[in-house]
Amino acid sequence: MDSETLTRKPDQAHGVLVLNKPSGPSSTQCLERIKRTLGQRKIGHAGTLDPLAQGVLLVLLGQATKIASYLTEGRKLYQGVLRLGVETDTYDILGKVLNSIDPAEADAPRIRAAVLEWERLTEQEVPPYSAAKHQGKPLYALSRSGRDVPVKRKPIQIFQAEVLSMDLPLVRFRVECSAGTYIRSLVHSLGKRLHCGAVLEELIRERSHPFALDQAHGLQAVLEEPESFSGKVIALRDALPHFSQHILSPEQARIVRHGGRLPWNFSGNGPQGEQPPAPGTRALFLDDREQPLALVESREADGLLQWTILRGLF
Repeated sequence: MDSETLTRKPDQAHGVLVLNKPSGPSSTQCLERIKRTLGQRKIGHAGTLDPLAQGVLLVLLGQATKIASYLTEGRKLYQGVLRLGVETDTYDILGKVLNSIDPAEADAPRIRAAVLEWERLTEQEVPPYSAAKHQGKPLYALSRSGRDVPVKRKPIQIFQAEVLSMDLPLVRFRVECSAGTYIRSLVHSLGKRLHCGAVLEELIRERSHPFALDQAHGLQAVLEEPESFSGKVIALRDALPHFSQHILSPEQARIVRHGGRLPWNFSGNGPQGEQPPAPGTRALFLDDREQPLALVESREADGLLQWTILRGLF
């Protein structure tokens, strides 16, 4: 095998790579390595993971970068370890220690109750070291420059929280939450309620709907096996398995390409004879070659239920 074959990079892929991000590098650094090593010039991701965190990171390639918002919005499932008795500026173990408090009074029943209390939260404080922005600048940039960081709060939903094990001062937990939830902030707030402080020591994203850790590929395997890269990428048409799919005739596809709507019960290979979808139902339109054409949503328009384009994919 000649050197040109050995160094040949894969063609630009169009789909989703479920990456098992390692702890250490940032999400952006992982993408830069894939971009540089495998020649994937058009690349993005759905749902950032902090450098400390590992697990499911959805890497979007080519045309799949257009569906970022429809993957980012899904529920997330995490397993983590928190350490009681410490407070840091970043709310995790990588930050500067601000306070150390003996956690002796935080017994097992109180700790379990504090974790379960997450399920009642409806908002949380955004960490001062985060990518959230104030007047166009990320909060971490303000923090690092020593400037005052405004307190920002955001709505969240915790669907389930549980303690998996305790080896105090370490507590292993699992939490299922809405998109954009800062697990560091959950841990920080728990430490405040227990009056001893707490920081996040380990975090694994086990699921980013609709993909799970058992579907993920390690970063090194991705980088070191360019010949099998395309086989690791989930095709764009399969990247939203929770969306129904409908194949259009050439004439219907022409209408969609020009931004037109289709009635919910369009003829041809569509869902003729089915019950009308509930308003707000999303679907993926494919052309007659079964290539992705558009993401659509059922909406009332002109007194009729119609499929309206959310995002063109052609």
